[in-house]
Amino acid sequence: MSSLKVPVICILIGEGGSGGALATAVGNQVWMLENATYSILSPEGFASILWKDSTRAKEASEVMNITAQDLKRLGIIEQIIPEFGGATENTEMAIGECLKEQIKTYLELCEGKTGEELAQERYDRFRVF
Repeated sequence: MSSLKVPVICILIGEGGSGGALATAVGNQVWMLENATYSILSPEGFASILWKDSTRAKEASEVMNITAQDLKRLGIIEQIIPEFGGATENTEMAIGECLKEQIKTYLELCEGKTGEELAQERYDRFRVF
């Protein structure tokens, strides 16, 4: 994915974890739904390793900074997608319209960039971490 010559937007809609978290970090932009989580390790796994007690998963999740709000504050993701009260059948159209507008806006920012420039931006973004 790092060598693609087109814009890559990774959107986390639920739990982004393990190797998938590493793979999605390669996007030009990483966005999350407001109630999604993103981490290379589950809170249970983190608690098991750190404290040898997986029942401390809730505490681990707070220490790990895995929420969209935490990751935006830390500069790990670029955008938080609102869920309009929660991602349900009642809000899926509003979430989709919001995503559509944000994707269009981002793609307009990419106009005129070469494939090599887009790939280099992805590489540079990933290397910051």
